[in-house]
Amino acid sequence: MAEGGQEKTEQPTPRKLQEARRKGQVAKSKDLSAAVVLMAAVTVFFISSENAVTGMERHLSWYFANCISFNLPDKHLPGVFLKSLFDIFLIFAPVLLVSVFFAVMANVVQTGFLLSGDSLMPKSDRLNPLEGLKKMFSVNSLVELLKSILKVVVVGLVSYLVAVKYIPELLMVFYKNPSQEMLEILDVLIVVAAAGGGAYLILAVADFYYQRFDFLKSMRMSKQEIKDEYKQTEGDPQIKGWLRKRQREISMNKIREEVPRATVVVTNPIHYAVALRYQEGVTGAPIVIAKGAGDIALRLKAIAVKSSVPVAENPPLARSLFQQVDVGREIPVELYQSVAEVMAMVLKIDKRGIV
Repeated sequence: MAEGGQEKTEQPTPRKLQEARRKGQVAKSKDLSAAVVLMAAVTVFFISSENAVTGMERHLSWYFANCISFNLPDKHLPGVFLKSLFDIFLIFAPVLLVSVFFAVMANVVQTGFLLSGDSLMPKSDRLNPLEGLKKMFSVNSLVELLKSILKVVVVGLVSYLVAVKYIPELLMVFYKNPSQEMLEILDVLIVVAAAGGGAYLILAVADFYYQRFDFLKSMRMSKQEIKDEYKQTEGDPQIKGWLRKRQREISMNKIREEVPRATVVVTNPIHYAVALRYQEGVTGAPIVIAKGAGDIALRLKAIAVKSSVPVAENPPLARSLFQQVDVGREIPVELYQSVAEVMAMVLKIDKRGIV
């Protein structure tokens, strides 16, 4: 429920989603990232299992061949320890590097590149024990608990059904040499991990869609919230209406001031009206001193008639002047001929005393 008792039934606006993203709130499945990393690690293990076994054999051979000398003074122990760590790191480095790469990519694919400091900032509600208890016994906590149980049951069951087939084979490894033992044990572990990881990946994909659905649901807005956001981003409709009205008033005042000084008003006759002024020796070419469309065009024409300014109907010219020339600008060269004809006609009529 939203404030004022309004239900949040409307889809979130792009602005709200963008604001949530800025705060680090996005739809993301941690299980999907973990499942992708697991499958990537299993794949690398499968590809490099023989090299890993060879490397471990080499390291263990060195270790057991030199274990007696480890009884030398303690100053040799740190060097032996560091060498062991370095050897093991080199053996498993491909797995580690690939896991880190896919961990990053799994998050980028879900959320895009996102760096937010807001999610790291301390919040007072996190320190409130009552808030913690509410979260523990909330619907979301129950859903997460059921999801965890489902993951354990499904992944455990799949892994068991696959592993149980290899029990007889594993019991025979004690009759083989150490190299064969390690390879066969590693092969079984890879197969079991791939089966369990595959099941986990399927659940993780489903969890991703659930997380996205749940996130969009939590981001829903009430109609009042959408109206309030519109006022913040686009401005209050009443204020915008007042501003438009004020702009029209200023425009009309400008038209009332300029049109009586015009030489001629060219009309469409009702769609456009453009007031031109030309002073020989003062202006290089006729200047557009006012223009309007629709209702403003009619009012401009009425002011011209009231002020005894000649009005000439020339739809093509009026349209071109309105669309091409801003107020205060001289007409372009390509319109000289048409405007000159209108001016000549007006002057001719004026001389005869018809206007």
